[in-house]
Amino acid sequence: MCNLLHCTPSCNDWSVQIESARARSVDDTRKRILDVALEMLGQNPEAGMGDIASAAGVVRRTVYGHFPTRTDLIRSLTQQAVNEMTAVLTEVNASDGSADAAWVDFIARLWPLARRYRVLLALRRGEYGEEIHALLGPVDKTLADLVERGQDSQVFGRHLPAGILSQVAYAAVFSIADNDLSNGSLGARAATITSLLILGVPEPRAKALVSDRR
Repeated sequence: MCNLLHCTPSCNDWSVQIESARARSVDDTRKRILDVALEMLGQNPEAGMGDIASAAGVVRRTVYGHFPTRTDLIRSLTQQAVNEMTAVLTEVNASDGSADAAWVDFIARLWPLARRYRVLLALRRGEYGEEIHALLGPVDKTLADLVERGQDSQVFGRHLPAGILSQVAYAAVFSIADNDLSNGSLGARAATITSLLILGVPEPRAKALVSDRR
């Protein structure tokens, strides 16, 4: 028998299991809300918390329990994107290849994430722009460093400063990912070649790099 004065080890184990199951349930609900929010905001950046709650199969109170404001939700989505993209960039930067080959590797790994987080482009231009920009700072800096490395080794053009050039090429990938969801006629190959051309890589070299990656 288990009570406050006398609790056997098995009772303690049972309590731990209950708490662990409860924590998993909370985490699962939070993840489901984030996944649904990404999908809904991707279709309509103006989707409200009530719309997201309904699509996730929970009440509004549950959504607000995890994300007290819409800003908190957007911040969590952005931080999740930053974490995943940073992991990709870290692996790419660890390679010893040329900057243009590293960019191709980056886009190949980024493509599924670009499709998933394409809504951040739209949100970045709106009221959440300043906060999203700040959270994406580490990713922007790493991309700029990669482009600067390519400029120094003369595989990328110098028609724009590295920080701006990296953002233009990066944004093109997300724009193509967004459009590709509508008609499916483009894809990672088109996004990679387009971004390389923006970076100043000659078309024959861009196509060869993409072919070698396959």
